Amino acid sequence: MFKLIWNLLALIGLLLVAGMIYVATQLGSDVVNLRNFDSKAPEVYFEMAKKLVETGNAAEATVWKVPVEDGLSWEDVEQTMRFVANEHNIKNVGELPLSEQVAAMTGTPQRFLKIYMFCNPLIADQMFEYSAAFSAYLPCRVSLIEDPDGQLWIYTLNMDMMIHGGMPLPDELNQEANKVKETILDIMKRGAAGDF
Repeated sequence: MFKLIWNLLALIGLLLVAGMIYVATQLGSDVVNLRNFDSKAPEVYFEMAKKLVETGNAAEATVWKVPVEDGLSWEDVEQTMRFVANEHNIKNVGELPLSEQVAAMTGTPQRFLKIYMFCNPLIADQMFEYSAAFSAYLPCRVSLIEDPDGQLWIYTLNMDMMIHGGMPLPDELNQEANKVKETILDIMKRGAAGDF
């Protein structure tokens, strides 16, 4: 048994080395840029890769999700999320009641799906000024969904990739981005618990 485990670990090591050599040859001189990435980047990409392999779903690998406690209705969760957002002085800048819209278009009842958009305009502007590509991440979206078994879930984009996935953000912007991240996580956590 020990020999089997040893051989398996050796094979994994060999595959990792081969993978690193392949990546280095494909990136060429750009591989030098990897040394300048945020110190948390390897951890962020490892977690994403682990989720991708586990689920086989790229979208699943790039989100955070929490189950809503039993007994809470979507109205309870929505009310709590709005309260927490207001407490953190983050604006609810839009809502998309997708399941209602689909039901109206098809005439068929749908599982609950609503997307909430939260934003701190001043921080959003800083992100945009740093890189226009960040505009695709704005505003922060939080989805409240009902799965096929009737369980409510709250989803949002994993912001670690945006914050730590490349070159380090300037200190002030990093601090502001992490504040937004913590706010969104608090909205999710407390929303899922109905915790005002």
